[in-house]
Amino acid sequence: VKSRMEGDLEDCLLNKVDLRRQWISQMVEEVQKVVHHLTTEISYQDFRFQAIPYCDTYNENIKVLAPTQFLITVPMRGLAGYREARQQRWRYYSLKGARLPCPLQDPEGLQQWLEVKQFLKSPGQWHEADVNIEGDIVPAKVLQVFRKLVENAIETCHLSGRVRMLMDRLVVRVVVETSAGQVELQLTPSVDIPTAWSKKAQWPSCLKRWPSPETVQCIKSFGFSLLACSSYHWQLSFLRAEQVLLEQLDEDGGCRRKCFQALRQMKEDVWCPGTRPVITSYHLQTVLFWTCEKYPYPKDWQVFTRGFLRLVRKLHKCVSEHFLKHFFVRKSNLLQYASSRELDALAQTLAFFLKDPQISLP
Repeated sequence: VKSRMEGDLEDCLLNKVDLRRQWISQMVEEVQKVVHHLTTEISYQDFRFQAIPYCDTYNENIKVLAPTQFLITVPMRGLAGYREARQQRWRYYSLKGARLPCPLQDPEGLQQWLEVKQFLKSPGQWHEADVNIEGDIVPAKVLQVFRKLVENAIETCHLSGRVRMLMDRLVVRVVVETSAGQVELQLTPSVDIPTAWSKKAQWPSCLKRWPSPETVQCIKSFGFSLLACSSYHWQLSFLRAEQVLLEQLDEDGGCRRKCFQALRQMKEDVWCPGTRPVITSYHLQTVLFWTCEKYPYPKDWQVFTRGFLRLVRKLHKCVSEHFLKHFFVRKSNLLQYASSRELDALAQTLAFFLKDPQISLP
């Protein structure tokens, strides 16, 4: 029975993962062209936003969260020489600049404030009132400027037939028509900080065997980013570091990547399909990292079925408990704002699958 189940899972992986790769590659290629046109125009209109180049290979500014849901990080230009703030003073403003009398919400593990004086180099444009209030670079104001630039660029680039804005108060979202269907993009301004590792990311924990100390140093050398995707706080992001970790998964000859691809395929096809799934590829990637840390040895990743089901059990545990720690900033729960109803439904689906993995295979 076990060998037949493994064969079924292997076939599912080989057939569907290849089809997914072709489909996603086609959409990414078309989305890249649109994003390149839009950001080139935006950069021409406002120096602070950088154009995203077209890449034949992996584009670090495009993160596929689900087959029809992409995160696009738009680098911001001119800020260099970042230093951690010695003291965090949490200040809150209206978009017009009026100081609000008390905090509206406490900052969380992945959030931080950003002052222009934290950078050794900051051109005059970053001191302008359209993004700066009393020395603070406010993400809500950056998004306000950016949203208008995106709207104008869609018209200027004659893309209104293929691209339309979505109404969203906090972030900038557009829908792009591709030959393979509609794709929803979240366009997020990003302050890249390649010269430092965030003090909030107390990683790795002591005595962990995965990844190796050499890999840890390599990963930390890529720094981090701050994303403008909320009103008051900048959100820490480690997309580059996470990509390096993914690329070095199976240097010991294991099957971690294969298990992850199978997990993602089952999630997208059976367990949690849809345009805005409660669990994205990013959540699955985090489940993978935690499982690799718990099972660090090559022998743990020699048998595909064991590795795959180990990931499914970890995912089921996280979904059932509504709790998935960020891999680098461990005080942050990635499922904190996820729908409890959707998480509970997914937990039940995963429980059924774990009782008999063959029955649920597509």
